[in-house]
This record gives sequence, C-alpha cells and structure tokens, in this order.
Amino acid sequence: MPLTLMYITNDPRLAVIAQDAGVDRIWVDMEYIGKSERQRGIYNSKSCHTVGDVERLRPVVSESELMVRVNPIHKANGDFPGSRSEIDAAIAAGADVIMLPMFKSVDEVSRFIGYVGGRAKTMLLFETAEAVENADEILSVPGIDEVHIGLNDLHIAYNRKFMFELLCDGTVQRLCEIFAGRGLKYGFGGIARVGCGLLPAENIIAEHYRIGSTAATLSRLFFDAKQTADPETIRRVFEDGINGVREREREVSRFTREQYEENFREICERVKEIVKSL
Repeated sequence: MPLTLMYITNDPRLAVIAQDAGVDRIWVDMEYIGKSERQRGIYNSKSCHTVGDVERLRPVVSESELMVRVNPIHKANGDFPGSRSEIDAAIAAGADVIMLPMFKSVDEVSRFIGYVGGRAKTMLLFETAEAVENADEILSVPGIDEVHIGLNDLHIAYNRKFMFELLCDGTVQRLCEIFAGRGLKYGFGGIARVGCGLLPAENIIAEHYRIGSTAATLSRLFFDAKQTADPETIRRVFEDGINGVREREREVSRFTREQYEENFREICERVKEIVKSL
C-alpha cells in the first residue's frame, strides 16, 4: 500500500499544488504551547497556524484530507481556549483528521477522544518518553484511528543527537510492533525528495516498508516554501518529488527480506557517521 504523504501548510495556493501532485493530507499545524521552549537550539520550522487557516483551506482541499494538529491537552487561560473548545473549532472549520501531540497519559488520550466525539478521525502523535513507556495502556483507549511517531520531539526526549537514531536503537520498530498488534495504521517521521537529505530519502522509504509503516510527512527538505513563490517552480518540485517517492515505493515493495535488512544496515552505518559529525 502506498504511503500516505502529508504536507504542512496554511497557504491555499500551495495546498492546491500539493494536492494536485498527489499529497494525501494537507496538514494545518496549530500547535504552539511549549514548542519553542522544548525545541530551543534546534532548527525546526515552527508553524503559526490558526482555525482561520483551516477555514481558508477547507474549500480548496477537496481531494486530499485536511488534518489539524491541535495543542496538547490544556485548560483555558487568558491566552488561549481550552482543548475542548479548540478541537470543537477545528472540526467546525472542516478538519477531517485531528492529531494530538505531546500526550503522556491515558487520561489525556481519553479526554482527546471524548472531545473529538467521533466527528473526525483521530491520530495520536507519539513523541514523549512517557507515551512510549505507556503505549500498551494508552492504545487500549477506544476510538483511536491512527498513530504516528514524531521523531523530532521524541529524539529530544531521549537525549539523542539525531532523530533517526531512534530507527537504529529499535525504538521505532518496538512501537510499530505494538501498533501493528492493535491493528492500527501507523507512520513515522518525515522524508525529503529522493536523493536528498542527510539520511537519503530512498533508504528511509525502504525502512517504512520493512516495518509496515503507512504514512510519512514531506519534510522541509522536500519543499521549503521560503525558497520560492513561483507557482510553476513549486508545481514541478512537487510533481517530480512525489513521482520520485512513488517510484521508489514501487521498487522497495519488491524487496526481499535480505534487501530490507541490508538497507537497514546502511541506515545504521550512515546514522553513526552523522552522529559523529554533530
């Protein structure tokens, strides 16, 4: 099964180009609570999306799904509404999928599922050490549709230097085996265009197939909206990039077990080299 490809943007024009090129989910990222503090010192493009962005994208996102990452479960204060109100607003604006980040407990997940109330698909983003340690208990909560592993925050939680170390130390595979045992769709991390990235996208795509992953985010290295505003250039980048990903998927879908294992060894060797250089 081809990977569900997701791209973060609040730009309607860019969303249409990505959708037309074959991106499966347009991702509006409303999370901001605590993000700057925990990611201080790490370059990571931080979004400042709002419910208004969901409303603007909904009329043009007609073929892809519209996914919204809300904030971690929180109470209202003078700066922001509580989780229930935030989730209600995202769904009213047209979200097809709601993603919960930075949870640590069964209680947070139970509240999230209750707030969504079956009005949209639910996705849990595993990106805290506590969520990993409590995965079995957390996944016993009814109403979870999909799960994803957020390598950026999770590698910070485990004091790793490079996010893909979590592939090589077995963290990702152990989680995916738990997810698979629950019959859930799952994915992890992001990918650049084929031929790009510190850890080449072609290796990462093969690893998705080895461990049964079904989803990946198109990273900033796939396309950085700050690089160009020319629509034809953007269109070519997305069309060529998506075609490259799909071609690599067709190739790795025919891999033998030995080829998958060799690819995994290549990943771990490359990760070691990258970590040494950091």
